[in-house]
Amino acid sequence: MQTENVNPLERTLDLAVSLSQFESEVENRLKKMARTVKMQGFRPGKVPMKMVAQQYGGQIRQEVLGDSVQRSFADAVQQGQFKVAGYPRIEPKSDQAEGAMAFTATFEVYPEVVVGSIATAKIERPVVTIGDAEVDKTIDILRKQRVTYEIVDRAAADGDKVIVDYCGMQDGVEFAGGQAKGFNLVLGEGRTLPDFEKNFVGMKAGESKSFDLTFPEDYHSKDLAAKTVTFEVTVNEVAAPKLPEVDAAFAQSLGVDDGDMGKMREEILASLEREVKKRVQERVKSQVMDVLLEMNQLALPTALVDMEIERLMEQMRQSMTQHGMQMLDNMASPELHRDQAKRRVALGLILAEVVKSNQLHANPDQVRAQIEDVAESYEDPDSVVRHFYSNPQQMAEIESVVLEGNVVEWALKNAAVEDKPTVFDELMGKK
Repeated sequence: MQTENVNPLERTLDLAVSLSQFESEVENRLKKMARTVKMQGFRPGKVPMKMVAQQYGGQIRQEVLGDSVQRSFADAVQQGQFKVAGYPRIEPKSDQAEGAMAFTATFEVYPEVVVGSIATAKIERPVVTIGDAEVDKTIDILRKQRVTYEIVDRAAADGDKVIVDYCGMQDGVEFAGGQAKGFNLVLGEGRTLPDFEKNFVGMKAGESKSFDLTFPEDYHSKDLAAKTVTFEVTVNEVAAPKLPEVDAAFAQSLGVDDGDMGKMREEILASLEREVKKRVQERVKSQVMDVLLEMNQLALPTALVDMEIERLMEQMRQSMTQHGMQMLDNMASPELHRDQAKRRVALGLILAEVVKSNQLHANPDQVRAQIEDVAESYEDPDSVVRHFYSNPQQMAEIESVVLEGNVVEWALKNAAVEDKPTVFDELMGKK
C-alpha cells in the first residue's frame, strides 16, 4: 500500500550489509584487539581469541554494524546524488534478504532554491536629515543621564527623587514584597505602578499617609493581580533634579579632553550620523529579508529547523546565565522558538543561493572595511582590528554581515526602491 508523503523533502533508501563481509570485519577487529588486550592471568597478546570474543564481541559487532551501515548509506547517497539535511533514521527491515542484513534509511534533503525576480518588490529607504536640532536634543538627553539631586524643603513634584518607607497590607496582613525602607523613587519615571507613584506628589519630608491601591489584572504576581491593598508610606527626603551646565566641563565628561564646545558638537553629530546610518541599514535589510522570504516560499527540512531551535535555546540559556538569571520551564519549550528558527533556516537557504548565483561573496577589502567600521567607535581601533583578525569566530561573523550587506545592495539594484523622508525621532523609535 502506498501512502501520501506529508513531507516533500523526505526520502527513503534501502540499505544492505553483506553478512560475510560483516563477519570478516568483526573477526579482523577482534584479532587486532587480541594483540594488545589485557586480562588477568594472561600476558598482553596471549589472551585466547575465544575469551576476547566473549568479552568484547558484542561491542565490536555493534561498532562494525554501525560503520557498515554508515558506509552503505554514504555510498547510496553519493550514487543518488542526494543533498542530505540532518541525520538519517536507520531501521532494520522486517523482510531480511538471504546473506545480508537489510535496513531502511529515512532522511530529508535540502529543498531546491531558485530565486526569482524581485523587480516588482517595493522597498522604502528612510532618508533622515540631521542638524543642530538633533544635536541639541542629544545634548539634553546626555544632560539628563548625568543628573544629580539636591535636597529641598518643599512638596515633591514630578521629576523629584524621594526616599520613602512603605508597608503594604492585604486584609490587614503584610504581603510578601510589599515593604521597604529607604527606597529611592524618581517620580514620573514609571519604574513603579503609576497609581503608587502619584501618591507621593505633594508630600514633604517627614509626612506620612495611607492609601488604597488596586493592582492591574495582568500584574506579574498572581496573588496580587486585581487585588486591592492598603499602603502606609512615609517620605524621608525630597531632592530636586539638577542638570549639568553645557560648558567645557560637560564637554570633557563626554571625552573631549580640551573641553572645546564646537568639537563636542561635531563629535555628537558624527555619532548621530553613524547611528542613523546603522538604523537605516537595519530597516532596509529587514525589508529585503521579508521580500526574499515572501517571494521564495520553501519547504524546510524538519531536521534543520530542530537544530536551529536547539541553537536558539542554547543561546538563551547562555545569555540568562551570564546575567545571573535562571531559565524557567516554560522558556524551554521548543515551540517558543519554532517560528524564529523557520525564518532563520529559510533565510539561510535563500541567501546562500542569492550569493552563489550572483557572485556576491565577501572579498577581503569588504571584510577589512567592515571591521574598521566596527573598530571606529572604540578608543583604540587598531587593537580592535588585530583582535578580529586573530579570532576565527568573529571573522566568520563579520563575513556573514558583509554577505548580508552584499545581498541588500543587490536587492536595492533590482527592486523598486523609494527614498522616504523620515523624521529623526521616528527612525530612532522615540515618541
